[in-house]
Amino acid sequence: MTYFVTIIVAFIVILVSMMLHELAHGFVAYKLGDDTAKSEGRLTLNPFKHLDPVLSIAMPLLLFLSGGPIFGGAKPVPVDSRRLKHGVWGMAMVAIAGPMTNFILAFVAFLLGHFTGGLYTSGIIGEIFSDFLFINLGFGIFNLIPIPPLDGSRVLYAIAPDGVREVMARMENWGIIIVLILVVVVPGWLSMVMGGAMNGILEFFYWIVGAK
Repeated sequence: MTYFVTIIVAFIVILVSMMLHELAHGFVAYKLGDDTAKSEGRLTLNPFKHLDPVLSIAMPLLLFLSGGPIFGGAKPVPVDSRRLKHGVWGMAMVAIAGPMTNFILAFVAFLLGHFTGGLYTSGIIGEIFSDFLFINLGFGIFNLIPIPPLDGSRVLYAIAPDGVREVMARMENWGIIIVLILVVVVPGWLSMVMGGAMNGILEFFYWIVGAK
């Protein structure tokens, strides 16, 4: 399989994974009473409505080419938390829907790839299964980092004391800069943490199917 085909497969998997991640956010928000995402056209299967050029495409592709754990993010779905049921817990449910979608995609790819053998083959079939597994694990773990505006921060906000919430609110507009600095300045440390988490989840998947 050519290097070009490898990049194309990874790009398509990234598009699909990020689209479903953001669609999950918008769908849960809609079910909890906020139709902002729907009114702004974000409840769509069009991946280009959800993608951020840097976080969704450039960064994960560069990580893919460098051989490290693949992670990234997307353009946040607009959510009016004042319209959600259950207050901060409603926002936490909206947030966790994205990473959970990625983990479900990863698990489905693992199950199909494991029981068909496709995950262990070479060529384009093996590449598709492997990319769906590892890219979605990377996206799910990365987005659970509790730094605004990543999804993990919304979950932390729901359980944090007022002092921590105030700090997180101040970080809202520049938290993404911290995330990018972590990626650029300490990529080895971040890759080590991400890789450890991915290996742990993968071992859990193998345990579920009785292979560990």
